[in-house]
Amino acid sequence: MSRMTTKTEYRLENLTCANCAMKFENNVKSIPSVSEATVNFGASKLSFTGEATMEELQAAGAFDGIQVVPLTNRNTEPKIPFYQRKENIVTFLSLLLVIAGMYFTYRDVPHPTVATGLFAAAILIGGTGMFITGVKNLVRLDFDMKTLMTIAIIGAAIIGEWQEAAVVVFLFAVSEALEAYSMNKARQSIRQLMDIAPASALVKRNGGMMELPTEDIRVGDILIVKPGQKIAMDGIVMSGQSTVNQAAITGESVPVLKQQDDEVFAGTLNEEGALEVTVTKLVGDTTIAKIIHLVEDAQAEKAPSQKFVDRFAKYYTPIIIGIALLVAIVPPLFGGDWQTWIYQGLAVLVVGCPCALVVSTPVAIVTAIGNAARQGVLIKGGVYLEEMGRITAVAFDKTGTLTKGYPEVTDFITEGGEKRNLLQAVAAVESMSQHPLARAIVDYAKEQGEGLAEIRNFQSVTGKGAFGEVDGALVHVGSMKWASELAELPAEMKKRAGSLQQEGKSVMAVLFNHEFQALIAVTDPLREESADVLRQLKGVGIRHTVMLTGDDERTAEAIATIAGVTDVRAGLMPEDKLTAVKGLIGQYGRVAMVGDGINDAPALAASSIGIAMGGAGTDAALETADIALMADDLRQLPYTMKLSRKTLQIIKENIMFAVGLKIVALLLIIPGWLTLWIAIFADMGATLLVVLNSLRLLRIHK
Repeated sequence: MSRMTTKTEYRLENLTCANCAMKFENNVKSIPSVSEATVNFGASKLSFTGEATMEELQAAGAFDGIQVVPLTNRNTEPKIPFYQRKENIVTFLSLLLVIAGMYFTYRDVPHPTVATGLFAAAILIGGTGMFITGVKNLVRLDFDMKTLMTIAIIGAAIIGEWQEAAVVVFLFAVSEALEAYSMNKARQSIRQLMDIAPASALVKRNGGMMELPTEDIRVGDILIVKPGQKIAMDGIVMSGQSTVNQAAITGESVPVLKQQDDEVFAGTLNEEGALEVTVTKLVGDTTIAKIIHLVEDAQAEKAPSQKFVDRFAKYYTPIIIGIALLVAIVPPLFGGDWQTWIYQGLAVLVVGCPCALVVSTPVAIVTAIGNAARQGVLIKGGVYLEEMGRITAVAFDKTGTLTKGYPEVTDFITEGGEKRNLLQAVAAVESMSQHPLARAIVDYAKEQGEGLAEIRNFQSVTGKGAFGEVDGALVHVGSMKWASELAELPAEMKKRAGSLQQEGKSVMAVLFNHEFQALIAVTDPLREESADVLRQLKGVGIRHTVMLTGDDERTAEAIATIAGVTDVRAGLMPEDKLTAVKGLIGQYGRVAMVGDGINDAPALAASSIGIAMGGAGTDAALETADIALMADDLRQLPYTMKLSRKTLQIIKENIMFAVGLKIVALLLIIPGWLTLWIAIFADMGATLLVVLNSLRLLRIHK
């Protein structure tokens, strides 16, 4: 069989527990031709460097029935009804045998061995898979959860505690089934992302129409997207007009109007009209493909809490085995009952199973990052999720972050005359200019339903404005200073201009044949949501907000006053923003920087957490930031902060549950109350509490 080289990735099926994932990873690493291997438990994915046959990989996962399947397969695990799942059938049969055994135990039966036989059958049916794995591990001195359970159950049978051994096997089977179900629930976030984009699309190629798999679609192909269909590839609208629901990518609930030359994303839903879309990216390079890849990588990266738990678990299991041996051997040496204390030692082994502890952090991280991705927030890893939860101060770039990022006309004040014809003439002059403020005036005229008049002899004057002839009149549009040089401006209008400038607006004057006619005020307006977002951030515990901008101080102060930012640093170059962020970190500890991901790169890199706006349309934002707000919507920021803080809280609770329940159970040794039943309930209870507690993160929404 051919061998695979370089870095290869596969999906994994039947990966049920974090412990199994670590063991499978070690098994793959032990293959001679493999130099490096990583198992992503959250995404159920294997990545390895080197060569390995499929048979070798399947053999590495045979201990727990882990199946290795090609990465291109979309959610290949068949949907089996609950009552048809093998583990559930086995658990149910084991339960029936335990009930039957108890029935015969508490009745006068001529042959009490009947009850023992039923309990033994329950143990064999419910625990055969666990025993096989446990014995293999025991031979290799690999003391994982199944090894400890195997020793405990065999030991209980040897000392005649058949009933308790059977109940422990049944409860362990229930625990495994529930944990697998809960982890699948947590993983659904990635599966839903993978199923967002359709697997095929209608393509116009060589003069004909054909249905092609997305893997066969090339850059430059034209997609035909009918109303109600999902868009299969990233591209640019070539013709047609429609509203597109982008919630799957950006988290926006309101559909967006798309027309010629607008960008569309794979996995978004075309609602009303038909579109022809020119494909701009291959299937593996689409925005949704990058999001899936980044989310999977994020879930694979261990958070600080998880690294601590992994280190703790490494020493925890040997310590538990040592305690179990001491409990079983030391008291009988001083005159105790050997059978009683061996039983207590076996119960300690069951209590000591590290499953709840091992799963306490990853299940919370997987759930939170997957939930965030569905809400249009891309968090690059557990380390950033945890760090975001500890943020105490947030620094904002102004342009494009707190403001819309493009100028708009806010005031058009005339000095007598016909306002409509005046606007037509001004827009005609500005239509010939390349200045951003000129673009704003032309857009304003279009919004007012005005056409453009014909212009002659247009000239632009650098740093001052522009002029030209419109309908026989010489029209000047430019700065107040330039206008004052050309004509006498009314005192009232000078006063109005000064007032508008105090509000942070750029003010231009309009002259007709060297006579003043109007004032036009243009500004980069504050986002509608900015002030509310800043209030919400204070509500979730942010102590300080600051605005960093290259704009002049007057404009910055005006925007900050409306937004509710008290700390304003204006006139900053990129290196000044970097210095400001470092100073804030020294003052407040952990500081997040929110910017556009490109112009603010130094400050984003220096901050504790770099948050990029509008990740869906910018590859640079996806690649450079620690967190990307895909919809270019500041309202996603308080949600992300709330999710991060809740995740930190739940991780702490999980570790407390996992360790606390076991400590309480172990303390029952002192009065001799610890039984195998209590032990398995403590272990199963801790695991289920941890998983169910983590799934609460799915309920957090914007």
